[in-house]
Amino acid sequence: KRWVVLYSFPRYICWQCKMTFHQFAHQAKYGNTMCAYTVYQIIELQVTQNAVTKSMRELFGIPASRGMVNRLKANVAERCEDTYRAILDKIVGGALVHADETRAIVSGKDAYVWVFTSLEDVAFVYSAGGEASTPQNVLQKFGGVLVSDFYAAYDSIACAQQKCLIHLMRDINDDLFKQPFNDEMKEIGRLFAELLQSMIDSVDRFGLKTRFLRKHRRDVGRFYQALSRQEYQTEVAVGYARRFEKNRDRLFTFLEHDGVPWNNNNAEHAIKAFVRLRNIIGGTSTVKGLREYLVLLSISETCKC
Repeated sequence: KRWVVLYSFPRYICWQCKMTFHQFAHQAKYGNTMCAYTVYQIIELQVTQNAVTKSMRELFGIPASRGMVNRLKANVAERCEDTYRAILDKIVGGALVHADETRAIVSGKDAYVWVFTSLEDVAFVYSAGGEASTPQNVLQKFGGVLVSDFYAAYDSIACAQQKCLIHLMRDINDDLFKQPFNDEMKEIGRLFAELLQSMIDSVDRFGLKTRFLRKHRRDVGRFYQALSRQEYQTEVAVGYARRFEKNRDRLFTFLEHDGVPWNNNNAEHAIKAFVRLRNIIGGTSTVKGLREYLVLLSISETCKC
């Protein structure tokens, strides 16, 4: 069977020697629109690659295979690598970073995925383990405020930090539910609730502005004085007294900086996007495949922000 192929390419002329020449660039079989449609289904609609293959066959008559869909995804991720790096550099160069982490399964083995996000950009980073080396390397040149949970991996990062107070509230409520007759925990919960309520009222009225929040530093001092005057006997109350003292410089940093939230909701919202995708991927993805997913998901979530 004879094939006749028509090639379309631009013709150029050298203005010095007046010689003409042609430049032919090999183009992929499927264009950007088909690649974008494929990635949209995988990342945004969270459709499995097998289902994408079936839809391409039935809707467009394309003899697609799972391997072809995976190659399209890999090609788009490779083209988007520079954009992904630019997003991560912008986050690190900003004044505020939210961070969170979750587990992932790669080829049947446990791994970690970290998310670093500002109010406008989102970047996911793969890590083989949950050690502190990943956030340390990513935030090595970061000089702003880091908002995170109480995971110990963040404690060694050399920057101002704001711990998520919603996590702390949740832990106190859980222990109060487990020990409803512990008067010492009731007192700690009452003191912390009163302190935080006045701050949240100011945030609701004036926003995250230092000139309106700085006045609550006196309330923080009185709160710690009340804790220091008590000699707690129960193990859980002693643990919370130590926890408050250990994180004294990291619980109320938002009072000293404009635009710094007192919670880590931004990162938790971003990490849920990966959790939904993780449920579709399962544990069959390789390290290379998962990193490609993270590049595309970072750009998708950044566009939403």
